[in-house]
Amino acid sequence: MTSATTDPRADYLAVRGGVGLIDRRDLGVVEVSGRDRASFLNALLSNDIKSLAAGQGCAATLLDVHGKVQALLLVWALEDRVLLITPPGLAADTIERLDHYLFSEKVSLADVTAEWALFMLAGPNASDVAERLSQTRPAAAPWSNVAATLDGAAVRLVTGGGEMGADEVWVAAAAAAASSILSALMAAGARLVGAEALESLRVEAGTMRFGFEIGPAVLLPEVPSEHLLSHSKGCYPGQEVVVRIRDRGHVNRHLRGLVVDADAVPQQGDEVVAGDAVIGVVTSATRSFGLERPIALAMVRREHAEPGTAVGVRVGGRVVPATVSALPFAR
Repeated sequence: MTSATTDPRADYLAVRGGVGLIDRRDLGVVEVSGRDRASFLNALLSNDIKSLAAGQGCAATLLDVHGKVQALLLVWALEDRVLLITPPGLAADTIERLDHYLFSEKVSLADVTAEWALFMLAGPNASDVAERLSQTRPAAAPWSNVAATLDGAAVRLVTGGGEMGADEVWVAAAAAAASSILSALMAAGARLVGAEALESLRVEAGTMRFGFEIGPAVLLPEVPSEHLLSHSKGCYPGQEVVVRIRDRGHVNRHLRGLVVDADAVPQQGDEVVAGDAVIGVVTSATRSFGLERPIALAMVRREHAEPGTAVGVRVGGRVVPATVSALPFAR
């Protein structure tokens, strides 16, 4: 990924008030082709893939039979294939998991990460910048994609789903065009956003990061997941657990936000406590530029998960006060 400026507050404000540029070339890209691609993916992923027309998309998960999350994916349907956008370094693992279910279907799976360059424009001016450079207006629906040309290169403009808590347009191009696309986006006024501001934006938005808030140790119903699910499609691995919890039970913990009433920023793994009892664990934390204080995402036991509940966080050997928050955080 490309280095950004050393002014994270200015990076943050660019996304909140103008347009920021996020280099997403760390993500994996899996290409699924063949005539049975839609029905094959529909039988495995938690969202409705079969009904996606070319130019549409969604977010989804691949679960194991126990309802735990093995992959967190963005699904982009193109005219002749489907692209799965995976967390960093997980394209090959995703292919291996999908291939386990591949028998007689006419489907091919390929790791094409090296062939693609992914960038995200984020902020109230994101769509205007994309349209001005490509003469193509991004689609309105989240994860919809349209073909366009930008700086002489063929691209896909993909409408984002609010990962940064802002209007978003992804620009997906051939890897060979990455430098020219990046230069064109920056010349149009998009400010490259660094890691510190990016984390503040992500946590404020309550966006889950694979391996932190969501992953193989997490049941899908433990986290905000309505955007990842279809309740009307056919069966898929883990569906029985998801439906049973929805209809007849509950989970013992929930992903929540924490507003920390101290200067210290918690670390991943810090304990969330109520009195002497450990009632949760911090999964991510940052200093919020919007709230001007530390905030965190945490898995919290159900009895203490109501927004407004007072809790504590063990930070550096001492307990600091915090308040449970719904997600996303109010700015």
